[in-house]
Amino acid sequence: MIAQNLNGLLMAYPLQAVMLVILFLVVMAFLNLRRREKASTRRHRRYRATAGRVMDKLTSLPGDAQRLTYLRKISPYVFEELLLFAFERQGLTVVRNDSYSGDGGLDGQVIIDREYWLIQAKRYSRAVSPGHVEDFDRLLLQYSRRGLFIHTGRTGKMSRTILTASPRLRIISGQRLLAILAGQDVRQYL
Repeated sequence: MIAQNLNGLLMAYPLQAVMLVILFLVVMAFLNLRRREKASTRRHRRYRATAGRVMDKLTSLPGDAQRLTYLRKISPYVFEELLLFAFERQGLTVVRNDSYSGDGGLDGQVIIDREYWLIQAKRYSRAVSPGHVEDFDRLLLQYSRRGLFIHTGRTGKMSRTILTASPRLRIISGQRLLAILAGQDVRQYL
């Protein structure tokens, strides 16, 4: 009985029926998009919270070697948030990306003395890849910005050569990285 009445209404008002279907699809697409945005917002919030716990844990570790070992084991996304958190604690303005992956090699930005600095964060257990340093330097050139390549590994000879040739690029690792995470002003390494 209900199916017959519904069929009769659809036949009597075909244009309105099509509009109703289109409206339904638009509402469903909007709800689906909103759900995805919420998931990314939740993920960002979770990584930020974890970065805060990592910062607390770092202060409890007995030495720099243990701190670097610990940093090499955390999630790369938490490492990104940890760096951004450290810059915020220094009173600097941080610009976060909307997503963690597909960022084109740009993990965030920090404004230092009214200048935007691009950030590339890498968790390495060994020497930094010179190719990654070159890629980031090209990105800096493309955006006409300076940048901080911050990593947990060793900076090898080839990477140092790239660093020396680039006026835009600064590499922060090892003791400098730990000092910044402990609250030391990043400006002294620029």
